[in-house]
Amino acid sequence: MSKQRPVDPAESRRSISRRQVLKLGAAGAVLSALSPMVAAEAIAKDPKEKPKGFPVYALVPASALGPAPNAQGYHVGQVERNLYWVTDGTYQAAFLTTSDGVVLFDAPPTIGHNIQRAIDEIANANGVSNRVSYLVHTHHHADHVGASSLFGDDVVRIGHEETRRLLLRDNDPARPAPTETFSDRRTLEIGGERIELAWHGPNHTPDNSIIHFPDHDALMMVDIVNAGWVPIYLVNLSEDIPGYVAASATALTYPWTTLISGHVGRLGTRDDVVMHQQYMADLDASIRTALQTVDPTPFFVNYGANSWAAIKGYLDAAAVAGAAPVIAKYTGVLGAADVFTPSIAFWLMESIRLDLGFGSFVHP
Repeated sequence: MSKQRPVDPAESRRSISRRQVLKLGAAGAVLSALSPMVAAEAIAKDPKEKPKGFPVYALVPASALGPAPNAQGYHVGQVERNLYWVTDGTYQAAFLTTSDGVVLFDAPPTIGHNIQRAIDEIANANGVSNRVSYLVHTHHHADHVGASSLFGDDVVRIGHEETRRLLLRDNDPARPAPTETFSDRRTLEIGGERIELAWHGPNHTPDNSIIHFPDHDALMMVDIVNAGWVPIYLVNLSEDIPGYVAASATALTYPWTTLISGHVGRLGTRDDVVMHQQYMADLDASIRTALQTVDPTPFFVNYGANSWAAIKGYLDAAAVAGAAPVIAKYTGVLGAADVFTPSIAFWLMESIRLDLGFGSFVHP
């Protein structure tokens, strides 16, 4: 266990045989085990070396990478005092050690049993309990709480009231629903530690909530800002784009220094949130320009009666036009800017058109 430190690409390089990959089974486990190693390896590669059969993307900036996972596939580090984070390089969870047991925040299945191993490591080093007594949800998605059932039935599960409703609806035995809920805000006092839960409205999901650790100078906000990286597909697969965009500004109203973002292999900072805001603002502006300048006429002329093909052609072209200058600006600054910006641009564009009404023309 250690505080966060810069990644050493050589330290991250480990060979994984085909048999080992097959043993990992699920695609999520493969991604989690491979991504930090592959990313670190890419730093040292000659950019002219092009793999066969795969798209060639820009190298990931070193600033996007975090510490290398250990031989078991995880890294656990101290955030502040008795607040810790654990990552597999792709997902993150956090936990507090207290006199009333461990309080766990999210339980990603790709980290899985390594969550308890990380807790055991810290508990053994500090002579404290390793028993998980509480599990606090940020939201209901399986990729963040799909290992919840590993901690048994005696754990007190806490989450937003919508998280409970959605988990009861989904009826997934791997994700037991919270038994304690809150609507807007709730302050937890557990083992002498204070934890503030807050729901500021729909964003990534209808239930996605913020967890503030006022005595640890930290904030946990998941699936909004990927520190050092752009979002993934469709603005992090978010359901409410205006709420998603507003969430970053909301986060900055809290006092904190360290961000636990739920994804990627390093912790975040306030500067990471500001960078994310600038990226989204630049993309918004570029998309609005594209919507005003890309002419839909050729697509409708070309496809004739196939209006769906014309609409697809036009919207795809507008998204690509909106993404292009943003890709150029942020490649080498944010990881995967050239990989996901076209998809992000499309979904942000649809929100700008359909939620905000930009570019909506009434037939004369």
